Amino acid sequence: MAKFKKASKKKTAGSASAQAQAEQLSGKLSESAQQIWLAGVGAFGRAQAEGTKLFEALVKEGLSFEQTARKFAGGRADAVRDAVENRVGVARERAADTWDKLEKVFEDRVQRALTKLGVPGRDDLNALIDRVDALNAELRKVNGSAPRKQAAAKSAPRKTAPRKAARKAPAKKAAKTP
Repeated sequence: MAKFKKASKKKTAGSASAQAQAEQLSGKLSESAQQIWLAGVGAFGRAQAEGTKLFEALVKEGLSFEQTARKFAGGRADAVRDAVENRVGVARERAADTWDKLEKVFEDRVQRALTKLGVPGRDDLNALIDRVDALNAELRKVNGSAPRKQAAAKSAPRKTAPRKAARKAPAKKAAKTP
C-alpha cells in the first residue's frame, strides 16, 4: 500500500495543476459568458431604442410607397375610364347613325307604298290647300262679299304637320252579271 500512496501523491501534484487549469478555464468561460450576456443585453437595449426609430422609418417608407401606388393606380383608372367613355361614345354614334338610316329607309318605303295607293303627300296637300284658297278668293271677288272668318284664319301661320285626308276612294260600279 505504500506504493499506492506514493503514486497517489504524484497524482495529486499533477491533479492540483490540472485543477488549477480547470479553475482558470472555468473563470475564463464564466467571464466569456458574462461578456456574451452583457453584449446580448446591450444589443437588446439598442434594438429597443433603435427598433422604434426603425419601425417608424419603415412605416413612413410604407406610406410613401402606398401613396405612389395609389397615384399610379388612380392614373391608370382615369385612363381606363376615358378609354371606355370614348368607346361608348363611338358605339353610341354608330347606333344613332344606323338608327337614322333605318328610319330613312322606313320613311321612303312607307312613302312609296302610300304613293302606289294614291294617298297624296304633304306637298300635294299644300298645293291643294293653296288652290282652294285661290278659288275662294276668286269667288269672293265675283260675289263682291267681304271675306269672312276664313280670311282671318288665313293670316294665322299654317301648320306644317300633314293633315289627315278624309277622302274616300270612288266606289267602282259593280258589273251586273246576267
